[in-house]
Amino acid sequence: VLSLCCEACKKVIFHVPSELEADTLVGRVDLKECLQSAEFISSSDGNFKVLEDGSVYTTSALSLSAEKKTFTILLKDIQEQVQKKIHVSLVEEEKKVRHARDTVLKRTKRRWGPIPSVMIENSLGPFPLQIQQVQSDTAQNYTIYYSASGPGIDQDPKGLFYIERETGNIFATRAVDREQYPSFQIICFATTPDGYSPEVPLVHTIRIEDDNDNAPHFTQDLFEFCVPENSRPGVVVGKVIAEDRDEPYTLHTTLKYRIVSQTPPITPAFSLHGDTGVISVLLPQLDRELVPSYTLLVEVRDMAGQPFGLCTTGTVVIKIEDTNDNAPSFKQLQYETRVEENRVNVEILRVSVVDLDEPGSPGSGAVYEIIRGNDDQAFEITTDKNTNEGILCVVKGLDYETAKQRVLVIGVNNEAPYMLAPHSQQLSQSTSSVTVHVLDMDEGPVFKPCLLRLDVKECEDIGTAIGRFVAEDPETGNSEGIRYRIPPGQCNWINIDDRSGEVRTVRVLDRDIGEMRRGQCNVTVLAIDRNGKTGTGTIQVCIVPGNKNFPRITETEYIMCRDRKPICLTAQDGDEAPYGAPFVYRITDRNLASMWKLTPHDDNSWYLSPKSDTMYGIYEIPISVIDNGGKIGENIVRVNLCDCVTPTECDGRTRQLSGGNVTLGLWAILAMILGSLLLLLILITICGCCGAGVMHRQVTDDCANHNLIISNTEAPGEEVMDHNIIPLQGTCDQGGYGVKTGEQQAFEMVKGRGHTLESVKGGGHQTLGSVKEGGGQPMMDTCRYSYSEWHNFTHPRLGEKVHLCRQDEEQKHSEDYLLSYNYEGKGSLAGSVGCCSDQHEEEALDFLDQLEPKFRTLAETCIKR
Repeated sequence: VLSLCCEACKKVIFHVPSELEADTLVGRVDLKECLQSAEFISSSDGNFKVLEDGSVYTTSALSLSAEKKTFTILLKDIQEQVQKKIHVSLVEEEKKVRHARDTVLKRTKRRWGPIPSVMIENSLGPFPLQIQQVQSDTAQNYTIYYSASGPGIDQDPKGLFYIERETGNIFATRAVDREQYPSFQIICFATTPDGYSPEVPLVHTIRIEDDNDNAPHFTQDLFEFCVPENSRPGVVVGKVIAEDRDEPYTLHTTLKYRIVSQTPPITPAFSLHGDTGVISVLLPQLDRELVPSYTLLVEVRDMAGQPFGLCTTGTVVIKIEDTNDNAPSFKQLQYETRVEENRVNVEILRVSVVDLDEPGSPGSGAVYEIIRGNDDQAFEITTDKNTNEGILCVVKGLDYETAKQRVLVIGVNNEAPYMLAPHSQQLSQSTSSVTVHVLDMDEGPVFKPCLLRLDVKECEDIGTAIGRFVAEDPETGNSEGIRYRIPPGQCNWINIDDRSGEVRTVRVLDRDIGEMRRGQCNVTVLAIDRNGKTGTGTIQVCIVPGNKNFPRITETEYIMCRDRKPICLTAQDGDEAPYGAPFVYRITDRNLASMWKLTPHDDNSWYLSPKSDTMYGIYEIPISVIDNGGKIGENIVRVNLCDCVTPTECDGRTRQLSGGNVTLGLWAILAMILGSLLLLLILITICGCCGAGVMHRQVTDDCANHNLIISNTEAPGEEVMDHNIIPLQGTCDQGGYGVKTGEQQAFEMVKGRGHTLESVKGGGHQTLGSVKEGGGQPMMDTCRYSYSEWHNFTHPRLGEKVHLCRQDEEQKHSEDYLLSYNYEGKGSLAGSVGCCSDQHEEEALDFLDQLEPKFRTLAETCIKR
C-alpha cells in the first residue's frame, strides 16, 4: 500500500489492493498540518474510520468496484468554529509481474515480532550499542522506513534509545540503572514513503538485565535484644533483617547471615540462622553475674553467601536479664552490740549482706528475720530500702538484773523467689549471730513513744493545743522534774511547754504557704532530768486539710417562668473532705421561707421552688449553705418569677419583693375592694328580702325537666330527669301584687350585647319598670326593684321559653339561648347571668379587662382549646 503526499487539506491519494478486509490500515493523513486544533473528526463514507493520529482503517470488507473511490475527511474546531475538509482518493495498485523463478514457495520466518531485547545493567559499551533489530517482511515488496516512540526515545529518559530508519536496528546510547528503570516498552512503526503502514505498530520490550551492583544492608544500625540468664539452648533472642535493592528472587538478592565475632571472646553463646537471621541461645548457662551483655558482629552477604558476593556487617547487643539465682549472705558471721536497760524503740545494730544479683531488683532485695533468741519479742529487725541493710531495734525494755546479755540468730532471704539454673544445687539460707550486751546505767529521760505524730487541722488559731509529748525517767517511771525544749534550727511551727510537755502551734498552718506545701515537719524535742541527763524524741507534725473556705452558690441570678420549674442551686467549697460536701441549704428570711421551699437533690445541689400561692415578682432570697464541717456561707439568690413561657419573653415588668414584704398592684387592691362590696351587697339583699310578703308562684309546666343541668361541672352536664321541679318562691318585706300571667303572652329576645326584654300583652308594651309602676302599688324599697317584681316579671317568660324549647324538636330556639358553660365569650362584662342581670351595673366592670397576670392565666386555662 502506497501513500502519496499531497497538499494538505486538499487531496490525498492512497494506492491500495482491489480487495480490502475489515480493520485494514489504508494509510495515514497528517491532520495537525491541516487543522492543528481539530476536536471533531469524521468520514463521509461509513466504510472508513479515521483515528486521532490520522490513521484510516476500513470498517468492513471492501472491494473496489471502480478503478477509483473517493471520500472526504471532515475536521472541526468547535471553539474557533473552523471547519476543513480533506479529500481522499483510493486507487487500485498495479500488480507486479513475477518471473518463473519467483514462483517457488519458500518458508520464511516472520521478523516483525522479535523476542524482547535484553540490555545488561551498567553496560560499559561501546556506545552506541546495538541491542536489537526489527524488520518487516513487506520490505521485500516496498520501501520501508522504521521509527519508534515511547520511554527512552521521545519520553523520559529521552535519547536513551534510537532506531535506524532504513535498517530497523535499535541502539542504546548510554548505560542504564535497573533499580531506576527495570524495563522499557517502545512502539515500533514500519511505513512506506507515502505514509502507508503495512504492519500493525509493534510493542517491543527492552528488559534491563540486573547486575549485582548493590550490596545488602541491615535495616538498623544497631540491634538490641534481651534474654533472661540461665535460658535454655534454642530460646529465640531476636532477628536481624537485611535488604538488597537488586532484582528479587535472584542470586543477587539471596542473602546469608553469619556471626563474625563475639565480645567478650569466650565460648560462643549464641547462634545465627544463615537464611532467616534469627539469633538463638547456644550456651547452656548464661550467667549475668559473669557476663552482663554480649556484643555480636554479624555479616550479611548476597549471592547465597558465596565469596564473590557483596557483604555488609552490623552490630547486635544482647543484654542478659537478671534472675534471682544467687542467695544473699552476711558479711560477718558474728556481731556484738550494746544497749542500755529499759530503752525501747531504739536502734542498736545495722547488718549488711552481699548479693550478686542486680542491685535494686527484687532478686537482691533483702528480707531479714530473727530465727532464735527473741521469744519475748523484745527485738525487731527491719530492712532499710535505701541501703538494703538490716536494722535491729529494741522494742521492749531490757532488764540488766534479769539478763546481762542476749544472743540472737538472724537470717536473710530475697524478696523474689529463687530461679536456679538447670542442674544446679539448692541454695541455703545465710545466718549470723548477734550478741547484745545490756548496760546498767543511769539513763536519761525516755519519750514514750519516741516518735509522736500530731495531726493539726489547717488554719487553726495560733496557740491551739495539739497534744502532749512527755518523757519518763527509767529509774522512777514518772515525769517529775523533767524539762522540755526544742533545739533551734528547726521549723518553727510549734512550741512545747517546758514543764508539762504540752504542744501548741505558734503559726497558722496553711498548706498554701510555700514552706508548708509538703504538709509535714519533724521536730526534735529534748527532755532533761534533774541530773542533766537528756533524752530525745521526735514530733511529726502533719497538716490535715481544714475547714477554711465558706461554701458559696456558683450562680445566683435566675428567671423562673409560669411553669415554675424548680431551680437547681449548686454550691462549691474549696476545702477537701470531710469539710466539703454534703451541703445543707437554709432560707434565713422567715417571710420568704413561707413562700419558697428547698429540697435536696444531691450532695452539692438543692432545688429551689416557689409555693403555690407565691406571686410574680423579683425575689432576693437569702440562703445559707452549711458544709460538712459546719461552716456557713451566706448567699443572696435573685429570682425573677415572671409571667412568661420562656425566659427570653420576660421584659422585667414584675413586682419586686424586698425585705420580705409583698407590694400588691393597684388592680389587685381594687379587685379585693370590689369583692368585699359585692359580698356586702348580697348580704343586704338577703336581709331585705327576708321581711317581704310571701308570694307563691308554682311552675306547672314540666318543660324545665330536660333543660336544667348540674352547675358544678365545667362540661355540659346530664339532663335532669326528675319531674318534681322545686317551685320558685320569693318574699319581700315591701309587699306587691306582681303581674298577672293568666293571659297568653309572647315575648321576643334580641341577640347581641345589649339584650332587651319586651313583653307584649294586649298590644301594649311592657318593661320591668312599667310593671312596677302600673301593675302594683307604689313600693317603698331601698333597692331598685324588689325580688317579687323581678320574680313576677321573669318567671312566666322563662317558663314560656322552656315550653317553646321543648316543643321545637330541631332546637332552633335552644341554639340561640342555651350556651355551653365552658366558654362565656371573650370580653363579656356581665358575666354568666345574661339578660337577667341589671344592665346598669355593667358600667363599673371595665376593670375586668385589665386583670393581673395571675387572673389572665386562670382565664386562659378555662378557655376551651
